[in-house]
Amino acid sequence: MKDLSVIIVNYNVSYFLEQCLLSVRKAVQGLQAEVFVVDNNSVDGSVEMVRRRFPEVVLLANKENLGFSKANNQAIRQAQGKYVLLLNPDTVVEEDTFRKCFQFMEEHPGAGALGVKMMDGAGKFLPESKRGLPTPWVAFAKVFGLAALFPTSSLFNRYHLGHLSHDEVHQVDILAGAFMFMRAKTLAKVGLLDEGFFMYGEDIDLSYRIKEGGYEVYYFPHTRIIHYKGESTRKTSANYVFMFYRAMMIFAEKHFSGRQAKLYSVLIRLAIYLRAAMALVSRVFQWLFPVLLDGLCLAVGVWLGVQVVAHPVPLEFNGKWGLYFAVWLGTAFFSGAYDQPPHLYRLVRGMLWGSILLMAFSSAGTIAGSANKRHILVAVLVGLVGMSLWRFVWHYWQFGHWRFGEPKAKRIAVVGSSQEIKRAAELLSQVGAQKPVAHLEPQHTPADLRQIREVIQIHKINELIFCGKDLTVSQIIEWMVQIHNRAVEFKILPENSAYIIGSSSKNARGDYYALHIEVNLLNPYHRRNKIILNSLVSVLLLVLSPVLVWRVKGKKQFFRNCLGNLFGLYQWVGLKETATDETRPAVLSPVDKVSQQPIHLTAARQIEMLYAKDYTPSADLLILARNLSNLGRKV
Repeated sequence: MKDLSVIIVNYNVSYFLEQCLLSVRKAVQGLQAEVFVVDNNSVDGSVEMVRRRFPEVVLLANKENLGFSKANNQAIRQAQGKYVLLLNPDTVVEEDTFRKCFQFMEEHPGAGALGVKMMDGAGKFLPESKRGLPTPWVAFAKVFGLAALFPTSSLFNRYHLGHLSHDEVHQVDILAGAFMFMRAKTLAKVGLLDEGFFMYGEDIDLSYRIKEGGYEVYYFPHTRIIHYKGESTRKTSANYVFMFYRAMMIFAEKHFSGRQAKLYSVLIRLAIYLRAAMALVSRVFQWLFPVLLDGLCLAVGVWLGVQVVAHPVPLEFNGKWGLYFAVWLGTAFFSGAYDQPPHLYRLVRGMLWGSILLMAFSSAGTIAGSANKRHILVAVLVGLVGMSLWRFVWHYWQFGHWRFGEPKAKRIAVVGSSQEIKRAAELLSQVGAQKPVAHLEPQHTPADLRQIREVIQIHKINELIFCGKDLTVSQIIEWMVQIHNRAVEFKILPENSAYIIGSSSKNARGDYYALHIEVNLLNPYHRRNKIILNSLVSVLLLVLSPVLVWRVKGKKQFFRNCLGNLFGLYQWVGLKETATDETRPAVLSPVDKVSQQPIHLTAARQIEMLYAKDYTPSADLLILARNLSNLGRKV
């Protein structure tokens, strides 16, 4: 029997997984350990990376996304360790983390599971390191914000046990699934993860069953890990809200009964509607805010237009100006004026096209009399000045400079050996990032921290890169905690890695520097045009259906496909072998351009990757033209 089995479930986070496995490789030293990676059909090269860089890892490559519970259970059933650790791929563990946890569990035979102190990518303590049982009252306080208002209250914040010191060992109710160190005998008794939970709630359920099985669950703060978080699901999204609270419903139905279960059900349903509504309103406001500002600028332009040209030709102020605004803002939207990163030429291009359309309609008498051309000209010119001005002011307030379209200038310092500092500089240069303005070779003495702080102050550093080859994870975490400053972001350059990885907070997606490859299909401009193309093609196919339907196999499905594409539920041509959970179902794939017969999976993925990289609307039209008889294929 081995001492420890480490199990990591991965899904499309190759850059995080690489760093995690490098830290695990060091942490298992001194223990008889085995490491499993269960990949849930990633399309980012994760499987190839593990095979190439970590031959000692037991790799289980699934052909579909089985979810967190099923994937972990796959490896647990093969594990031979006395202890089993469930570890997220977006974590970095200290060199002594596993040994300290092993020793604590050996000294506490009544312990069934253990969790550790987790820090986010900015060096801030993560309160979910220790949690209480989500009873109806605890859920109510969490859902309606009482826990956030009173973070240290034993009454209002039992969800995160805010009244318990995060620097002391405590018996707790719930551990986070990002790091669950468990006794294999405990799992044999209470059972594996409940596969009814797909992504959230399985850690709560398993922790609860461990305690119900007569074991103790501990929070152990004498070792730390970095948990970047935010890489797979955005906390503000309606999707996260529904998935998380659905998991809470499953937990309540499973473990509560009677009046308590009914009360919990009511609270959770209220939470779902409330949080989903808040997420929707927030997203709509974020999207509408710049549009409303642009509309205000155009309104000022119209008013000035009245003052300038009203005397020679009186302006009729009526509902047609609403149509004008819709055309202007619509063409600006489709031109990419609201896409990130912002570029003024997109705004100018959109407003120019909108003005041309309005003047054309004006000349034809479709919208208004020709006299309105002067009003249109003044309105769009003044509107453009206002739109550009507020964008420059907003950009300066956000980034601190007037170079519109450029992000905040990074002042980077690198901490490591001269060789790794040079490698970091070369990688930053290759990806087009700013060069480091300072560097520091640590002497591994207490004076290092003081020198780092001096470098940050003197050079006004806002990003600090630690070289993982030269520094221990313990050093990096300690310096992150001590330096912790909102103005400074931290990143790590793992040993022999092409990524420099970091995250500014637990709710921010992990970001990284790597060689950038432009993928057209991910560009908002192309994605938007693809949706429009699908709808227009659907309308055309429906109009021509009396003729085309005789050539199509699966006539009923053909009409379903037309309607599905018309309303944005499907896409005529899309990714299948490299699809993710967010990819809309597709009728055809890029493979249909070269062959209508099944081909090898690797070849199909390569064809889809080339399609995504070089995507143009004409590519879809060509595939559709060659596959008219297959438009009734099931998605």
